[in-house]
Amino acid sequence: MSIATAAPGLTAGTWNIDPGHSEITFTIRHLMTKVRGSFTEFSGAVQIAEDVAASTAVAEITMASLDTRNADRDAHVRTADVLDVENHPTMSFATKGVRAEGGGHFLDGELTIKGVSRPISLEVEFNGVGDDPWGGFRAGFSASTTINRKDWGIEFNVPLKGDKALLGDKVDIQLEIQAVRA
Repeated sequence: MSIATAAPGLTAGTWNIDPGHSEITFTIRHLMTKVRGSFTEFSGAVQIAEDVAASTAVAEITMASLDTRNADRDAHVRTADVLDVENHPTMSFATKGVRAEGGGHFLDGELTIKGVSRPISLEVEFNGVGDDPWGGFRAGFSASTTINRKDWGIEFNVPLKGDKALLGDKVDIQLEIQAVRA
């Protein structure tokens, strides 16, 4: 599939993720509700190919930048019980390809957390391109996926009465990415 068809106005080349205008967020069940959090430090780039299916992306996320708006919870999640940021300071993602399926576009790649690499697919929406006020040219993307935290060895939980537990296994991941053409 060509760039013109899949992403009108997006040109081939390197597009660097602007972390000041992008977000990496997640949602996980905690007790009877969902807790939202984000990672505030990350970097990455998208390499757009003439054939968009051959495009690639890489990202690295600083695990210590976890923010769930609760300092005590964040401190615990950073420990060896959960993310073990002392021994695994980053999480990374690298694509293996882009595909169109059922009217949507998917970025297939490998997510590495705590030294464990597993395949994931992000459903991607292209939000357009345009000039920014600082002389750059930007592209916008939204992406999402759901993972099972146990697939990456994140087993920590606290059993509650009955068959309930403190944390759910499913983690919804949302990305809002602005990338600047290099």
